[in-house]
Amino acid sequence: MTIRTEHLILRPWREEDFEPFAKMNSDPRVMEYFPSILSHHESDDLAKRLSTKLQEQGWGLWAVSVPGIFDFIGFIGLSEPSFNAHFTPAVEVGWRLAYDFWGKGYATEGALEALRYGFETLNLNQIVSFTAVQNRRSIEVMKRIGLHHDPVDDFNHPKLAEGHILRRHVLYRLNRDEWMERS
Repeated sequence: MTIRTEHLILRPWREEDFEPFAKMNSDPRVMEYFPSILSHHESDDLAKRLSTKLQEQGWGLWAVSVPGIFDFIGFIGLSEPSFNAHFTPAVEVGWRLAYDFWGKGYATEGALEALRYGFETLNLNQIVSFTAVQNRRSIEVMKRIGLHHDPVDDFNHPKLAEGHILRRHVLYRLNRDEWMERS
């Protein structure tokens, strides 16, 4: 499954994506709001899991290309959170892009296409997105793609220890009816 937008191609993962993905996952700027940077081995394992999930279910976190500019800039797509919280089970829209591709509108463009796919192809009732409260850049993307926030939904990430600086997370969401009204 490959999806094209005005500037992007959301596509299946390839073996040649693993090296730039590992470089991206070792960049402290990219991983600032994650518990730690990833080793090359951890990054490869993640890429393999994302690729397998995409192949098995036909949707997931797609590898992203910018035609004519760069063949791999990160991932954008949909996933199911792997933890229990008041809003799970759920489908999340998410993204992780290499630093050189920030601020160009790619996360917003790709996330809007992932929302479209989730609501119009998968017929999902709701899609969420979440991040550490400090992650202003991702929060701004969530707002630009039309997700809304209610502070009562904010939560402590269950995979982060009590007292961890990134434990508190904001939750944004959008339901299918809201999507269809604006389409």
